[in-house]
Amino acid sequence: MNALEKRSVATLASVYAMRMLGLFMVLPVFVLLADDLEGATPALIGVAIGGYGLSQALLQVPFGMLSDRFGRKRLIYIGLVLFALGSLLAGVSDSIYGVIAGRILQGAGAIASVLMALLSDLTREEERTKAMALVGVSIGLSFSVSLVLGPLIGNRFGLSGIFFFTAALALIALILVHRAVPQPHLAASHSNSLPARAMLGRVLTDGRLLRLDFGIFALHLVLTAMFLVVPSLLIDKVGLASDSHWWLYLTVVVASFFAMVPFIILGEKKRQMKAVLCGAITLLLLAIVGLAAASPTIVSIGFVLFLFFMAFNLLEASLPSLISKESNASSKGTAMGVYSTSQFSGAFIGGALGGILLQSFGFNGVLAMMAVVLVLWLGVALTMSKPSHAASFVVQLKAAAGLSVGEVDQGLRSLPGVEDVVILEGEQTAYLKVDRQRFDKSRLEELAFVQPAA
Repeated sequence: MNALEKRSVATLASVYAMRMLGLFMVLPVFVLLADDLEGATPALIGVAIGGYGLSQALLQVPFGMLSDRFGRKRLIYIGLVLFALGSLLAGVSDSIYGVIAGRILQGAGAIASVLMALLSDLTREEERTKAMALVGVSIGLSFSVSLVLGPLIGNRFGLSGIFFFTAALALIALILVHRAVPQPHLAASHSNSLPARAMLGRVLTDGRLLRLDFGIFALHLVLTAMFLVVPSLLIDKVGLASDSHWWLYLTVVVASFFAMVPFIILGEKKRQMKAVLCGAITLLLLAIVGLAAASPTIVSIGFVLFLFFMAFNLLEASLPSLISKESNASSKGTAMGVYSTSQFSGAFIGGALGGILLQSFGFNGVLAMMAVVLVLWLGVALTMSKPSHAASFVVQLKAAAGLSVGEVDQGLRSLPGVEDVVILEGEQTAYLKVDRQRFDKSRLEELAFVQPAA
C-alpha cells in the first residue's frame, strides 16, 4: 500500500472498530445493570440488547445507496451523529424503553456498507482484499476489548457511563474521518464491493450463499442470547463478583485466539474448510450443553467459555472469507450486503426472542433455543458442498481489441485456474474467480485484449 492507502485503511478500520466497540460493550454487563431501569423485564432487556440489530439490518443498504448519491463522508458523518445521539439517549434514560429507543437509534447509524464503499474508493484493486482483511481484524479486536472494557466501565460508572463513553467514541471517530480520510473527487462504483439491486435475485437464490447467510444469522443470534444468561450465571452459580468478570473474559478470549489459529491454517492451507466449519459449530453446541451441565466452578465454566469463544472467533473469521469465495465475481458486494443484514437480524432476534424465553422459561429456555438453532445450522452445514477456495481477480481490458464479448470471455476462461468470468463492457473490466494454486497471472499478458499491468 502507498502512504495514502495506509492512512485511509488505518483510519477507517479504527472508526469501524470504535463503533463496534460501542455496540458490544454493553453485552457482558447489560443483564446485570438493567434491573435498575424502570419497567425492566427479561423480555425488554433482551429487546434492548439486540435492538441495534433491527435498525442496522433495515438501513445498511439504504445508507449505501444514499452514499452513492450524496457522498461517502457526508453519510458517515450522519451515521456517527445518529450513533452518538442514540448513545446519549440511552445514557440519560431511566427507563428500559428509553434505552431500547437509544439502542435502535444507535443502530440507525448503519454506516458499515458506506465505510466499506469508501475503503474501496480509496484503495487500488490489488490492495483491496488486504484492506478488507484489516478491517475484519479490527472488528475481532474490538469485540475482545469490549468484553474487558464493558465490565470495567460498567462497574465503575454504571450503564450510563458505558453509553456516554460510546458517545465519546463516536465523536472521536467523526473527527478522525474529517481530518484523516481524504474525500474522493468522484465516488467510484465498484461492482465487487457495493450492493447491486440487479444481482440481488441471484444472491437470494444461491443455495451456497444462503447456507452461509443462515450461518452468520445463527452465530450472532447465539452470541447475543449467550450474554442474556452468562453474566447472571457467573454471579449466581459460580459466585464471581461482577467487578471480576473482565479478567475471566480476557483470559478465555486471548486463549481462544491462539487456539483457533491452527484450525484456520488447516481450513485454508489444507483445504478442509467444511470440516473446520462443521467442527466449530459442533464445538459451539457442546459449549451450550456444557453451560447447562457443567459444575458451578470457575474452572469448569471458564473452560466452557473458552470452547465457545474459540468456536465463535473461528467462525466469525471464516464466514466472511467463505462468502467472498462462494459469491459470483460480479455480485460480491450484494452478497456481502445480504450477509451483513443476516448478521444484524440474528443479533436482534437473539436478544428479543432470548429475552422472551428467559422471562417465560428461565435459563434453560434460552439454552434450548440456542441448541435448536445450532443443530439446524449444523444440518445446513453438513449438506453444503465443499467450499470453493477461489479468489477474485480484476482484469482491465483494451477498449478496441476487435473481439466480441463472447470471444473475450472464452479467452479468459481458457486460462488454467479460472472458474468464473464476468465482463463489464461499459467499464472495460473483467472480474475473474480464480483458484490461486493453479492460476498464473503472467499468462494474461499472452492475451491481446488485456491491458498490461501498470
